[in-house]
Amino acid sequence: MFFVFFIAYSCYEHFPLKQDITRTQNKFLTQDSILVEFPKIIQGKVTLVTMIYTNCPDICPMTTHNMQMVFDSLKDDIKDQVRLVVITFDPERDLPYVLKDYAVIRNYDLSKWYFLTSDQIQTNEVMLKFGIKAVKTDSSYDANGRLSYYITHTDRISLIDKDGFIRKNYKGSVINVEEIVKDISYLLN
Repeated sequence: MFFVFFIAYSCYEHFPLKQDITRTQNKFLTQDSILVEFPKIIQGKVTLVTMIYTNCPDICPMTTHNMQMVFDSLKDDIKDQVRLVVITFDPERDLPYVLKDYAVIRNYDLSKWYFLTSDQIQTNEVMLKFGIKAVKTDSSYDANGRLSYYITHTDRISLIDKDGFIRKNYKGSVINVEEIVKDISYLLN
């Protein structure tokens, strides 16, 4: 009995968080326009999650690139136990095909990644779960009359364990790849 308690306590001590995100399921469309429920789609997997928007000129591309660097650094025998999830907080512009183009241009393996979009209500609920803030700024209209804007937002990658608990957050644009690889490996042992 003491041994089980020690393992559970030890795991909790290793990670600063244990926040359950499974109490509600949010409906999203994947990059292939398939309706899924999040976080149900990652059940049983250790997952890195970030929220971005595809028109972001700097932080978001660095964050998804960093997630790929972490995945590439994992041992081959554990890669099938890990998922990468990107949720847009700009669902007006980030439709499924836009997310797919974003992934394809960057050569992300879509058998390992989910790129998700939904309506603003579902998006706001997930932002609240993850403590993400996003505010539209610098709005203008282009020559064709289309609204153009940037979004100031939280820069974060969250690590979720197999049971659907956020265990740790990292600054997405500036990460320590070795730290995240070790944290993923720890959760899988």
